[in-house]
Amino acid sequence: MKKLSLCITALLGLNTLPLQADTLIHAGNLFSATDDSLQSRMTIVVDGNKITAVKKGYISAEDGDTVIDLKNHTVMPGLMDMHVHLSSQQGPSSYMERFTLNEADYTLKAAHFAEKTLSAGFTTVRNLGDEYNETIALRKAIDKGLAQGPRIFSAGKSIATTGGHADPSNGMAHKLRPDVGPEQGVINGVAEARDAVRQRYQDGADVIKITATGGVLSVAKSGQNPQFMDDELEAIVATANDYGMTVAVHAHGKEGMKRAIKAGVTSIEHGTYMDDEIMDLMKEHGTWYTPTILAGEFVAQKAKIDGFFPELVRPKAAAIGPLIQNTFSKAYKAGVSIVFGTDSGVSAHGDNAQEFALMTEAGMPAAEALRSAMVSPAKLLNISDELGTIESGKLADIIAVEGNPLEDIRVMEKVVFVMKDGAIFKQ
Repeated sequence: MKKLSLCITALLGLNTLPLQADTLIHAGNLFSATDDSLQSRMTIVVDGNKITAVKKGYISAEDGDTVIDLKNHTVMPGLMDMHVHLSSQQGPSSYMERFTLNEADYTLKAAHFAEKTLSAGFTTVRNLGDEYNETIALRKAIDKGLAQGPRIFSAGKSIATTGGHADPSNGMAHKLRPDVGPEQGVINGVAEARDAVRQRYQDGADVIKITATGGVLSVAKSGQNPQFMDDELEAIVATANDYGMTVAVHAHGKEGMKRAIKAGVTSIEHGTYMDDEIMDLMKEHGTWYTPTILAGEFVAQKAKIDGFFPELVRPKAAAIGPLIQNTFSKAYKAGVSIVFGTDSGVSAHGDNAQEFALMTEAGMPAAEALRSAMVSPAKLLNISDELGTIESGKLADIIAVEGNPLEDIRVMEKVVFVMKDGAIFKQ
């Protein structure tokens, strides 16, 4: 077709630029995520940053075309992790970093971990909380080609109440404790709740993240008590809706989840102590569930090591961590809408795909686990017209693994080819 077009152009004497060459990806197996099956011997045609065709068989190249030979691989859409923290990674020294690191330090760490995440096949992430809006700056740098990493949807600084899970002044002596408010992500009352959302919009955040209950890793006693009142939650959701932003909610305890779901939030993160009532509410309100099983497994293991966590944190990690996989299993069987998320930054960046094995161990079929990291995030982020499947017209976010992930999901932990937005980052 390109040769014919060039001939017509020459005959008509049109002074136009030559047509751009295509990239042809020859896929031995293709998991397009449009359904649960694998297709064999397929060709994906990429023009610039878009997929222009998906064809049966290995299509021959024309003059100038580039052929990528993945005939011995399974090719699929780029993965999406809906819960990461790119500017940190948990370890025994983590609790001192807020006293020893500056904004630039966090930004450089985020850039490093973003590259590791992209190399692992995750071409899109939702960053649910940072320290100084560094992941907003990193998102801009990646979009401009100044840094390499996944497509980032950033919440900036999470929003908490005084003493809540994301209050940055927790654990400090009174004389050292900073005066924190909506700008730092600490609110009390409806007016401050609205202020905090508007400030995040002004800062360039894509999504709002709140901590509706206590948490495991914060230096505070409770890991599950509710920490927002109904009117505060309603104010956050209404204000976020005004600015076209979704609301992600860290929650372990039932009451905090119940209040948040009724207020109209978009997703519940972790959801450790959800029960049948909460699952029914989530289905009724169309609330997504981001399980983060990997984080639960990680903290449960590290709680056994003396000195890894502060003593106030250690019993919370030991009690809450092991429960998440079982909660996920119940939620899946109940029909709750599930989206892939790891809370990486608790566990190591680049290990994100280990979540797949934990999901399948808990009863989710491999194909559904894969689609939870492809189709479901695209729906949650309202970008299904651009990403989530390999189809004509979609952005060219494409990865490949050796082996068949429907037979051995752990092959997802060794991604060997990564294309994001039509550009090859790993081959």
